[in-house]
Amino acid sequence: MKAAAAWRIRSLHAEVGLERAKRAVELLERIHAAVAKNEVSAELLALDAQVTDCNAAIFDAANDFHGVIAGCHEILRRQGLLEGIWCLDPSETLGSGQKQEIDRVCAAYPHLNDDAFVRANLQRWLS
Repeated sequence: MKAAAAWRIRSLHAEVGLERAKRAVELLERIHAAVAKNEVSAELLALDAQVTDCNAAIFDAANDFHGVIAGCHEILRRQGLLEGIWCLDPSETLGSGQKQEIDRVCAAYPHLNDDAFVRANLQRWLS
């Protein structure tokens, strides 16, 4: 049973990782094309600021990265991939105001998440 569960978890990580990698490669290709043309669009500059804002919230930059692991777990919990945000060290929790920051960036930048992909595959992954 443990081996089957471990295999499913590895498979899930691989599939989610591939989708995220695919999106990252697509973005990198856009960036390379813009650099090659020496024309970085306002859209790419805005995207840069949006990704930086999301990373700051999720990785808890405001609290010296205290909630970095818990912030990642919070995103996975919201997607249904984790039941909670527990960490090996019980003192590792979300930083002060981090939940509100994550709420804000999730609402502000829905185009940056992979929630639809996770939702479409979650039942298959968890079965």
